[in-house]
Amino acid sequence: MKRIGLLTSGGDCQALNAAMRGVVKSLVNSGEQVELFGFLDGYKGLIYGEYRMLDISDFSGILTRGGTILGTSRVPFKTIREPDENGKDKVEAMKHSYYKLRLDCLVILGGNGTHKTANLLSEEGLNVVTLPKTIDNDLWGTDMTFGFQSAVDIATQTIDYIHTTADSHGRIFIVEIMGHKVGFLPLNAGMAGGADIILIPEIPYDIDKIVDAIELRKQRGAKFTIIVVAEGAISKKDAKLSKKEYKEKLANTKYPSVSYEIAEKIEKKTGKEVRVTVPGHIQRGGAPDSYDRVFASRLGAEAGKLILKGEYGFMVGYKNREIVKVPLADVAGKLKMLDPDAAIIKEAKMLGISFGD
Repeated sequence: MKRIGLLTSGGDCQALNAAMRGVVKSLVNSGEQVELFGFLDGYKGLIYGEYRMLDISDFSGILTRGGTILGTSRVPFKTIREPDENGKDKVEAMKHSYYKLRLDCLVILGGNGTHKTANLLSEEGLNVVTLPKTIDNDLWGTDMTFGFQSAVDIATQTIDYIHTTADSHGRIFIVEIMGHKVGFLPLNAGMAGGADIILIPEIPYDIDKIVDAIELRKQRGAKFTIIVVAEGAISKKDAKLSKKEYKEKLANTKYPSVSYEIAEKIEKKTGKEVRVTVPGHIQRGGAPDSYDRVFASRLGAEAGKLILKGEYGFMVGYKNREIVKVPLADVAGKLKMLDPDAAIIKEAKMLGISFGD
């Protein structure tokens, strides 16, 4: 009999349910007897002992369902060692929940912050297996995370819709795509959606270079321009600021986001009308696409195999088109960035896409 705990932490995304289903179905189909404990709302459930018993039937019909049946929340790693408002030691409380339920393994699905805490729990002696979830695809140790491809599809569709109205009115449109620290999502969606300019955090932009790209399109007879902007895009000027100085600037800015600042500057320099569209959390919502359904199911099945073999302290990742196990210590605290010199960036530039640099 295996007693397995499951939790989903951090921002939600597509295929969380598919991944959990993969874990459970692989265990059940192996012939292993299992008892399943679902912790509610991420690490909060583990800290405060809030869970529900799960049955195999709970995982029926959820392959196509977005979000997470367990709920999720953010418990920042930087505060994980700090007592809560009632003085509760969070780490000790999580360990207590684990041992009280006599768990054989805790399966944790999440992104960067989630994996820091997962590694901490592993170092504290808990049996942990993790699965890589994030629409940003910025998790170290894996070429792909589930949720990413579904988010790319949604963001691409948004850009597709903007194209028709931009063409009709001859306007400049900015579409702001999620990507606070890395640009995998806006880059892929921008290329798939036929964006003319793509601004990502890894390549600081020059507003004059953006204007030059717009003017070049006009000279070539284009009526409109589509600009994809990562929510974490940064100008060359701001990139020279210290982290403290940049945070102070953001705290005092009049703009809802960087896209509105860029839009205002383009209007002043060109005299042209600029519109901003922010799809926001739509990118994380809805059913997973076919790729993520398969991918998350494969990762879940491999996690089940690790549990059966008693191999703990690993994230199930994807490298060079193969499912692999990656030590949690190698994942925690590392961010996978998009290399400005990557082949895909060079190829995008060959297609005529400007990065404002």
